[in-house]
Amino acid sequence: MTVTGGSEVYGVIGYPVSHSLSPVFQNAAFSYLGIKAVYVPFEVKPEDLKTALEGLRKAGVKGLNVTIPHKEAVLEFADTLSDEVKAIGASNTLVLSEEGISAYNTDWIGFLRAVEEIVDLSKKKVLLLGAGGSARAVSYALKLRNCEVYIWNRTRSKAEELAKKFSFETVSSPEEALGFVDIIVNTTSVGLKGDDVLFNYDLIEPRHVVVDLIYRDTPLIRSAKEKGCLFQNGFPMLVYQGAESFRIWTGCEPPVKVMKLSLKDFGYPTDSPRTPSRT
Repeated sequence: MTVTGGSEVYGVIGYPVSHSLSPVFQNAAFSYLGIKAVYVPFEVKPEDLKTALEGLRKAGVKGLNVTIPHKEAVLEFADTLSDEVKAIGASNTLVLSEEGISAYNTDWIGFLRAVEEIVDLSKKKVLLLGAGGSARAVSYALKLRNCEVYIWNRTRSKAEELAKKFSFETVSSPEEALGFVDIIVNTTSVGLKGDDVLFNYDLIEPRHVVVDLIYRDTPLIRSAKEKGCLFQNGFPMLVYQGAESFRIWTGCEPPVKVMKLSLKDFGYPTDSPRTPSRT
């Protein structure tokens, strides 16, 4: 697929996808490096995934990011899987070509690069909330750092499946683990809209490091701020995973600073959301 001026086309598929900020920073990166390319969102319903992927590939789209709810489902339609995708069981990055579709995962490295800006993950005890595609990538990253992980998910069977895959443990409620974990990581969509909560946030302690993959100030992040915790929302991971996708597609070093600055007006802090407020 080409647009005016002969630009190559990249994009993100999801449902819904209109909220995605990936087009903002990916297009900023293309522009900064003088690459003739454009990045656009494609809203794809689950039942249309196969048709959409084949249509986009035949139309000449070069690469895609994959977001909720397609990260696991796209594997069925990929011709080749990276080692990370095989281990994680989910993909967030696709390369499309005449030969077919290649699936990669950059969520795990995006998570590591983001969170390790604020804390050494090595051998930490972690409460992982959720068991979907993002939780799989985070689990892979935490396994690399020899973390002791306790998984909670609203559907217990999914938590047990993920725990078995990575030799982690499950808990029957988040509160069960709060007393002994060092880090709390939310990979669910709870908090994306409205003020829904996953557990009693009053039980969060100042010693906890709180990470929410949602890139806004969720109730979980607000509670962490109030408690004086180290915290991080999803903006840093969003940029770092996108930067790795950019590298895969273009072979170029991604301009991470430019990508971050492009999101300033959308809430990416110019100071640091990682700095705890201890007032």
